Amino acid sequence: MKTILNVNDESYEVEAALGTSLCDVIRETIGLTGVKKGCDSGGCGMCTVLMDKHPIFSCMTPFWRAENKKILTVEGLADQDRLSKLQESFVQNHAPQCGYCTPAMLLVAKALLDSNPHPTDGEIRSALGGVLCRCTGYNPYVNAIMQAAREPRSK
Repeated sequence: MKTILNVNDESYEVEAALGTSLCDVIRETIGLTGVKKGCDSGGCGMCTVLMDKHPIFSCMTPFWRAENKKILTVEGLADQDRLSKLQESFVQNHAPQCGYCTPAMLLVAKALLDSNPHPTDGEIRSALGGVLCRCTGYNPYVNAIMQAAREPRSK
């Protein structure tokens, strides 16, 4: 099946088998490897992308469902060679550990801050609950998101 996908504000004409996941198309056809593969069953959240500003598990989403939608991956957060304020906050707070869950954490955090610019600790933890971090606790991520919420945001 052929379709056109809008990923990070760029159009891509893609062709894949009907049952191919959005995760596989983004990684293998488009070549954006910030979308991670974990469990392939929606249980770990590593494949999270934003579709029309909402977090989705791209491993569970057929690619054709993204037609006429705006998809954002972690590669779309930075502005050219400059990190977004949220990404900078993650770095400053040492949030990325092994880095595997970081793209999904960033996208979930962006969706949260876009819908709720001043979340509570509990709201942040609830939003991050769909993304498993196997390295350690979520405190560095929570701290980074709290810091980003205090700063003026551009993207």
